[in-house]
Amino acid sequence: MRVVSLVPSVSETLEAWGRRPVAVTRFCDVAGVARVGGTKDPDLEAIVALAPDLVVLDEEENRREDYDALLARGLAVHATAVRSLADVDRELAALAEVVGHPWAATRRAAPRAPRHRVVVPIWRRPWIALGAPTYGSSLLAHLGFENALAHRGAYPHVGLDEMAATRPDLVLAPSEPYPFAERHRAELETVAPVRYVDGRDLFWWGERTAAAMARLASVLGVSD
Repeated sequence: MRVVSLVPSVSETLEAWGRRPVAVTRFCDVAGVARVGGTKDPDLEAIVALAPDLVVLDEEENRREDYDALLARGLAVHATAVRSLADVDRELAALAEVVGHPWAATRRAAPRAPRHRVVVPIWRRPWIALGAPTYGSSLLAHLGFENALAHRGAYPHVGLDEMAATRPDLVLAPSEPYPFAERHRAELETVAPVRYVDGRDLFWWGERTAAAMARLASVLGVSD
């Protein structure tokens, strides 16, 4: 099956399933296949020229106008929608069915009781933070970390002073979408002590999810 994936999480999952896509975005981590632009600016003509059997998009990662344009060009399109950890199994089951992959959900550990309040900046200049409903916030909640900005919507514009006002125990600084690193520690520590985390483990859902949760639990000092 010739699949074009415009979703990094899906591209990684298809690769893990042995269903390598014929093209992906420049943000996807699949080597040796064509690139067809970004998640928000795909090259529609290049996609059409590949004559794919299926194009996969996501309601959060991609734009509705690109979804509509691909349909208008006569292509089969599958859209995913993941806003919480609970959505992952449903979307993986649907994706597996459409690409013909045998898949079964794996059992997850029970959610942990809240133990820390955190804020998660995801962009700088302007400051944007992780809110809810989002997959990342839901995953953290499952691990026992309450998102102090969950009440502000999915991706609120929140300055450092506003983050500090929520009195979090930790700032979780992800490696993407903004590449937070040691050079940002001083300004982030005006909010709370900083812990750096792998942004892909926090935001990429799919075949990665189970191992990502285990890695994040280790980094964050969560024990069973």
